[in-house]
Amino acid sequence: MSAGDMTLTDTEAEARWGTQPGGVKPRRFSPARLGIYGFLVISALFFLIPLYVMIVTSLKTMPEIRLGHLFSLPGEVTFQPWVDAWLNACTGRDCNGLHPGFLNSLKITIPSVVVSIIIASINGYALSFWRYKGANLFFGLLVFGAFVPYQVVIYPLIIAAREAGLYSTLAAIVIVHTIFGMPILTLLFRNYYASVPIELFKAGRVDGAGFWQIFFRIMVPMSVPITTVAVILQVTGIWNDFLFGVVFAGRSNWPMTVQLNNIVNTTTGVREYNVNMAATILTAAVPLAVYFISGRWFVRGIAAGAVKG
Repeated sequence: MSAGDMTLTDTEAEARWGTQPGGVKPRRFSPARLGIYGFLVISALFFLIPLYVMIVTSLKTMPEIRLGHLFSLPGEVTFQPWVDAWLNACTGRDCNGLHPGFLNSLKITIPSVVVSIIIASINGYALSFWRYKGANLFFGLLVFGAFVPYQVVIYPLIIAAREAGLYSTLAAIVIVHTIFGMPILTLLFRNYYASVPIELFKAGRVDGAGFWQIFFRIMVPMSVPITTVAVILQVTGIWNDFLFGVVFAGRSNWPMTVQLNNIVNTTTGVREYNVNMAATILTAAVPLAVYFISGRWFVRGIAAGAVKG
């Protein structure tokens, strides 16, 4: 570089040497870009319009709903349908609202998520770093189990739960959710650990660490992204489940989705659409909150190896 070049200002240097981004700028409104934005807008409306109808209907009184103006804003906002959905709606012979089902869903979801993730993470770790005899066969059976329809094995599970004295109990529904969450979660953790450099495992072995020391001191601290993915998948699947809840949980442990079905599909009395909409939103609130809070971690976990093999 010459002495004259060193005296150039930053602006002159950028103009001379082209430090600004070069190349042809894309047209602001190209047909391809308009098509992409149009598709995204239509997709967003496809999901947002029903949500809008649910929200505005839940805030209307029944006389206003009977006018038939589906998309109009409520003329008189009322939160009584939300109170009734939570405290007073009839879910069969009981008229205690959704809050007992909310507590039941928590009792089912929390232990099912915790137990299934702990077991699946250990399985994935063992299948990735501790190759024992028959590991490939075991992994193949687990993956096969992810594609077995739930309806095929419900009756055998009912018989097994009855013989074990667990049918219609909280333990039965937790065990069932743990079993059916195991294949996909094991696959996620196994693929994630397979992307971890093997040198970390070998370094731990050289230092004298055993199976559990390597797992808790090396693998678990590195597993936050994939664990978040597993939590989101399990919470969403278990909280939104209806089939297993109505079959295995028993009346005293019915989750929120079963009670919502009883509210919406009741055949007695006046059909209160505002209460039904409020109850539906309340039931879906937990999975929505999980997604909004942990969405960025979900994307990070997928990118960090959840779909790598």
